[in-house]
Amino acid sequence: MISQEQFNKELHLIIENAIREDVGDGDHSSLACIPADAMGKAKLLVKDEGILAGVAFAKMVFHYVDPEMQVEVLMEDGTPVKYGDIAFYVTGKSQSILKAERVVLNCMQRMSAIATKTKYFVDLVKGTKAKILDTRKTTPGIRAIEKWAVKIGGGENHRFALYDMIMLKDNHIDFAGGITQAIQKTQSYLKEKNKDLKIVVEARNLQEIEEILQNDGVYQILIDNFNYEDTKKAVAMINGKCFAESSGNINEKTIRNYAECGVDFISSGALTHSVYNMDLSLKAVL
Repeated sequence: MISQEQFNKELHLIIENAIREDVGDGDHSSLACIPADAMGKAKLLVKDEGILAGVAFAKMVFHYVDPEMQVEVLMEDGTPVKYGDIAFYVTGKSQSILKAERVVLNCMQRMSAIATKTKYFVDLVKGTKAKILDTRKTTPGIRAIEKWAVKIGGGENHRFALYDMIMLKDNHIDFAGGITQAIQKTQSYLKEKNKDLKIVVEARNLQEIEEILQNDGVYQILIDNFNYEDTKKAVAMINGKCFAESSGNINEKTIRNYAECGVDFISSGALTHSVYNMDLSLKAVL
């Protein structure tokens, strides 16, 4: 997993690029009709139901745009919300509030949708040992806030990117000449480069599970697109020698059944690639 310092750098890049993209050489709508020294106040109004996410990130955006803006938080990240709730008030120069408005809303709406879906999945497996993982199926450029939203919703982050964990999937295995070859080459590479990265290996059938288990140093086995019966068999074969993760077209109708097979983790790309934004508005307080 990446360090907090690297994660913070990613957040800064997201904000910097979002403001660059949205503001360009100036918010001319505001510059045209609002005095530079005019002060204002706005509220973040919830017009939906779900789990609120992105409040802390919104504070970062406001501070980036204008360090003098003040945010009064009424509802923290992870709070269940309903129509009519007010999440926070922001006070400062009116031009600054408007400059930050769309970036704050776009990010919070998506983060809240992801947190809401994650919490739904987490609740579906409650009572089992399975934990919900995200994937790299994220929106290019804003992965950090999407994975942050998964955490807010009660899920856990899988690897952040290609550089912080080894994941040997079907194509790696096939190109490397087989499972054992892929694992052994990976271990030699990590030793040569003096890198300490966890190794996850994907299995397409029970025979591949068996071969993976014949190799030491595997942190997690990805049980990909197995049916329930074979998933149970795979978990029994693994028997705690490493972590077991189910993945592959798992949805709200099937996730409980996979959790009850005894896996440690269930990963789902749907947490980040198939959500509908929560309806939020930033409204002036007069």
